[in-house]
Amino acid sequence: MKIKQIKVFVCSPGRNFVTVKVITECGIYGVGDATLNGREQAVATYLQEHVAPCLIGRSAHDIEDIWQYLYRGVYWRKGAVNMAAIAAIDMALWDIKGKAAGLPVYQLLGGKSRKGVTLYAHANGENIADTLDKAEQLKNAGFKAIRLQSAIPGLAVTYGVLGDKKDYFELQGNRPLPPEEEWSTQKYFAMVGDLFAQARARLGNDVELLHDVHSRLTPIESARLGKMLEPYNLMFLEDASMAENQDNYQVIRQHTTIPLAIGETYNTIWDCKDLIQNQLIDYIRVAATHAGGITSLRRIADFASLYNVKMAPHGAPDLSPICFAAHSHLNIWAPNFGIQEFVGLGNEQSQQLFQQSITVENGMAYVSDAPGLGVDFNEEAAEQFPYKRSYLPVSRLEDGTLWNW
Repeated sequence: MKIKQIKVFVCSPGRNFVTVKVITECGIYGVGDATLNGREQAVATYLQEHVAPCLIGRSAHDIEDIWQYLYRGVYWRKGAVNMAAIAAIDMALWDIKGKAAGLPVYQLLGGKSRKGVTLYAHANGENIADTLDKAEQLKNAGFKAIRLQSAIPGLAVTYGVLGDKKDYFELQGNRPLPPEEEWSTQKYFAMVGDLFAQARARLGNDVELLHDVHSRLTPIESARLGKMLEPYNLMFLEDASMAENQDNYQVIRQHTTIPLAIGETYNTIWDCKDLIQNQLIDYIRVAATHAGGITSLRRIADFASLYNVKMAPHGAPDLSPICFAAHSHLNIWAPNFGIQEFVGLGNEQSQQLFQQSITVENGMAYVSDAPGLGVDFNEEAAEQFPYKRSYLPVSRLEDGTLWNW
């Protein structure tokens, strides 16, 4: 079953997505997600000009060889653009193999390890009371794990909180140039302890609580935060600090027992190898779209399981429903699955482009037995939503120093 054609689509149903369709000579096709937020056209061009010509005529069944060809064969390994392109091709090939076999992808991985995929939802509020109102609504809707983010008094904008109350898709899709946001660790610390103290008092102990620092803190500040939040029994603290120097997490680990999660910006297993094997984290949050697809995440999952590290894939809105489907198949299989981030099944516009068979009920995602990934892409509908240049924000300290967003 040879590859006949590879199509690349860049469209914006409220925000930008890069979608790949790999078509075989027998007519079976597969879809993949190559979205790289703020650098979408770089990935699209790389796929069209450099990847697609090398794959025409190759067997679509040779998933492993094609993955190695695109990773080892380019000499310039790793990198966000390269790995997003590999990821999309990889997802599409798994989709094709599942369709050819008449089986869902999770069956090709080894079958189910659980009946459903546990999700955590986001409660983002303008203040603590607003955050907890939203958290209570999510709890009543059946979610058993909730991420809490509250606006920080004294800062004009806070990560995760919508300042102008626009839909998140709309907000992210209308940024012609990167907005700049201020950060103050002191003001953050004045708020965050109270957020979780009130959350436990109001929500009780039968719901898991999570929090994303988004790499705003230094390692010793993260250690302090971990000690502060220990009494509230968080499921995990996400992206407490940057870990380009993976030894940074030794500083955090030696001061607190709070579970730690990281990995949404990682592209390969090498980015998280030391963190995992030195048991400096408890959850690895790599995304299939950004880290080489299903083939790559399966390796990371197996490696992480040796060190009691669980999978908790990134699930932000800049990952298309194709990526969510890929994660769902991986999660239903992986013995060491922990939890999946969830921000919904897309807005009304994106639902016109992506038809999916996954259902969500009481805070759980259920994967269908549709062959392949169980998600499709509407080429004609995509023409209605042209690409719009858009960027993630840039962060600065209050004195103007560039900081981690």
